[in-house]
Amino acid sequence: QAQLVESGGGSVQSGGSLTLSCATSGYSFVSMAWFRQAPGKEREGVAGLSSEIRYTDSVKGRFTISKDNANDVLYLAMTSLKPEDTAMYYCAADTRYNSVSVLLNVDTYHYWGQGTQVTVSS
Repeated sequence: QAQLVESGGGSVQSGGSLTLSCATSGYSFVSMAWFRQAPGKEREGVAGLSSEIRYTDSVKGRFTISKDNANDVLYLAMTSLKPEDTAMYYCAADTRYNSVSVLLNVDTYHYWGQGTQVTVSS
């Protein structure tokens, strides 16, 4: 049984930093990503990692995705946070390698965590 458990969300002021973690178990995931969803908006791919890394334009230079393969933990280090980064953040994973072109697509991933809330105040 696959499990993805996110942690590290919270409330910060604009310009602050947070690091999200996603602990995984059950399978060996080789494609992983962070998505976010704000109220009333569609789920959006933020950063994805497979054999390559891809970021959505709005977070480039501010967010860094990484993976601890020894402990099966995915991270998202977020700096210079803005109010528009406020959302529920979800970890997603797949057991297949996926091309960089689909790393930020919701349909690429079969396994999802429950989410962790990030709130950035101005």
